Amino acid sequence: MPLPRSLARFNRVALNHVMRHITPHMSGFGVVHHVGRKSGTEYSTPVNVFKRPGGYTIALDYGTESEWTRNVLAAGAADITMHGRDHHVTNPRLVHAPEPTPVPRAVAGILSVLDVDTFLLVDAATAT
Repeated sequence: MPLPRSLARFNRVALNHVMRHITPHMSGFGVVHHVGRKSGTEYSTPVNVFKRPGGYTIALDYGTESEWTRNVLAAGAADITMHGRDHHVTNPRLVHAPEPTPVPRAVAGILSVLDVDTFLLVDAATAT
């Protein structure tokens, strides 16, 4: 697991309340809006997210067992706020990439040091 679960719990309780207001406006960050698969409660979780052709790549800093990751996978869709704009995304899937190529080169080095090698890929929903 890249980062300890204890840090994830601390972030969820303390830091995320502040970060969810800041990260939607920072490059390389955003907020995933998802619904709890058990509770039905709406949540907003700050993440490292990067635009890619046809969608977005989200670095799973805490691994695949985060509740938000499991919620998005179960729902098959979510919304992401990046740079002050909302984007509906679909088709979430986990991708294991030992060399973190799905992200910008400058970020790949940092994620490699943190041992982050799993990503959530999502597709931009097409307007109908």
